[in-house]
Amino acid sequence: MHFHIGEALVGDGNEVAHIDLMIGSKNGPVGTAFANALATQSEGHSNLLAVLEPNVAVKPATVMITKVTIKGMKQAVQMFGPAQAAVAQAVADAVSQGVIPKDAAEDLVCVCGVFIHPAAEDDEKIYKYNYEATLESLKNAMGSKPSVDDMLAKKDDAKHPFRGF
Repeated sequence: MHFHIGEALVGDGNEVAHIDLMIGSKNGPVGTAFANALATQSEGHSNLLAVLEPNVAVKPATVMITKVTIKGMKQAVQMFGPAQAAVAQAVADAVSQGVIPKDAAEDLVCVCGVFIHPAAEDDEKIYKYNYEATLESLKNAMGSKPSVDDMLAKKDDAKHPFRGF
């Protein structure tokens, strides 16, 4: 059984992308989370499969979950449009680049948390930043990054951009 966790923050302004994801075996906890995400929808939290285009879902199958309540069609279109396209392309590229082994793509699933700021405007930046953040998250997950030593080396000097002080 595989269970990997990845995270990445890319970009700036209201189009900033923050991806949290889990990738793992269909028959493990990530598979359960994947099934629950698809089966459990609520107002403002419409989970969706990442597709390259209609009828071409990515492998590993990836469900996108909203990290912010979607309030209105503008935000919904950004999630179903540039963010979905970006996540799907990043997953496909991760397989083509060998980040995710091609022979494991059918056995793995991914649960990908996506942040779309309510004031985001630029669809090209939404795509670019979410693509980069998703690919980086997948590389981090599959490469077990950061290492414990890397985390410990940064713990006293870390500067979180949204800390507020």
